[in-house]
Amino acid sequence: MANAWPWLVVILLAGCVGGPAPDMPAVELFVLGTAQDGGLPHFGCEQPCCAEARRSGRVLFPAALGVVDRRFDAPKLLLLEATPRIEEQVAMLHDLADVHGRARQPVDAVLTTHAHLGHYLGLAWFGREVAGSRSVPVHCSPRFATFLREHAPWKQLVALEQVDVRAFTIGEPFSPWPGLVVTAIAVPHRDEFSDTMAFVLRGPNRAVLFVPDVDAWEKQPGLLERLLDGVDVAYLDGTFFDGRELPDRDLREIPHPLMTRTMQLLGPRARTAPGTLRFLHCNHSNPVLHDAALRAQVEAAGFAIAEQGERVVL
Repeated sequence: MANAWPWLVVILLAGCVGGPAPDMPAVELFVLGTAQDGGLPHFGCEQPCCAEARRSGRVLFPAALGVVDRRFDAPKLLLLEATPRIEEQVAMLHDLADVHGRARQPVDAVLTTHAHLGHYLGLAWFGREVAGSRSVPVHCSPRFATFLREHAPWKQLVALEQVDVRAFTIGEPFSPWPGLVVTAIAVPHRDEFSDTMAFVLRGPNRAVLFVPDVDAWEKQPGLLERLLDGVDVAYLDGTFFDGRELPDRDLREIPHPLMTRTMQLLGPRARTAPGTLRFLHCNHSNPVLHDAALRAQVEAAGFAIAEQGERVVL
């Protein structure tokens, strides 16, 4: 794998976004959020991590990605995850992609990994109470598709044809539009209402992995290697650093692979291709969001913490 940095640009967002990259690649992926479902500041948290964020105005949105494909007369936009902060995140996507005038059809397609609140509640914003969109394709697993079609309020979106639920076949490549290929790979997670997917997106030049939620890599032998096969950059579950950041919670109820464990497993790959393994979905209490020295240690090991607004040329 080549060094990531010639084609991975980090833009730190502080208010308004400055516009597209001057070279305007044909297909680009953007990071629209890096935090766990509740974002930062986190509702119900009065610890210093969130109290200081409220004082300073620091905001991190729930983990989400966006893609622009400029190979069409009208550029196409893909949203990965419909979070509760969908308005701000789609506005960010429009600014980063330099695509405007979309009105009630803000994106051309949506991908959802699973039915936990930080990943799909934003679908409601396509409904008649807000955007009143028409037939926005929502690509999801067959089990998730059934959940959306059979349960309120989602089934109203389907009945009113504001979203068009499209079930993909797990493990088989599909295309939201010609030239962009997605493969959904099932991963173990708390699957109360749907199963959980990781996505590999392949553009004309590169492939990106997005796996914001997984219980443990070891639950499926060979899973991590299979997910990373042929991938140029990977956005990985970074919910918890070492498990000590939530002393009042039983992490067996909210399992995720610790960043320290992922770094142990992928250390050789990170040293070979520094910056291409990037953590997101970081819990508001994760010390890598607040401790510059710890973050520097992670980066010195060849890993990175994803930043809102960074872009990857696909």
